[in-house]
Amino acid sequence: MPDYPRTPDGRYFVVRGRLWRTSNPDLAPDERERLVKRLMDARREVGIAKRAGDTIAERAARGQVDAAKRALGERGPVWWTDGAPDFNRRMVVNTPYAGWYAGLPDTP
Repeated sequence: MPDYPRTPDGRYFVVRGRLWRTSNPDLAPDERERLVKRLMDARREVGIAKRAGDTIAERAARGQVDAAKRALGERGPVWWTDGAPDFNRRMVVNTPYAGWYAGLPDTP
């Protein structure tokens, strides 16, 4: 997996110019590992359901992906407490991180 640039505050990483929220850094390592395993299992279930053409199972598996991502802090309420807004899934050039990003060398 490429090493995507992370914003200076550690809240996001950038892929093709878009911000993606990072996991909550305050999660205990064993809890993070458990949640990541749950996320990967759910993603595999999405693939299995899609290949089988089972839309009901796919919907259920996507719900499990969403639940795992929320537990990791990647979706839902933000994990930081300073009241800063969430720019998840926004183009970095349209956020306060634009200047930081423009100053980076070529990025993935």
